[in-house]
Amino acid sequence: MGTVQDILSRKPQTVLAVDSNESVLEAAKVMNDHKIGSVVVMNAGRMAGILTERDILTRVVASQRPPAETRVEEVMTREVLTCRPGTKLNEARHVMRERRIRHLPVVEKDLVVGMISLGDLNNAEHEILVETIQTMESYIAGGSASLI
Repeated sequence: MGTVQDILSRKPQTVLAVDSNESVLEAAKVMNDHKIGSVVVMNAGRMAGILTERDILTRVVASQRPPAETRVEEVMTREVLTCRPGTKLNEARHVMRERRIRHLPVVEKDLVVGMISLGDLNNAEHEILVETIQTMESYIAGGSASLI
């Protein structure tokens, strides 16, 4: 089974972040512009939280708060689960499934070095399964040819 680093090596190296004092509207624009479901929230150069589509939906839209006047720090998720580049993919998937989250910042030496999503994990698993099937098909084809 692969590691989170395997996923990061195939993704752009930029981790999108917003300042905790920005408006939710500005953060949502960043997310929309980059077609992503979450951003890391920074405060004084350190990760202060994460803002997700779900945060915006439940804490802004459903509460009828004005996005242009609501600060990210008011509605972000403060307790952020993270992983490391060496985390096994099945461990990351387990955490995401059990905690019902779709985005996991990757941290190394107190720095955010990447972000993985449930979609990233699904793509990685798909690639592993395709490779396994191809290997098995090749083995079977090779084995049956030697029986004739």
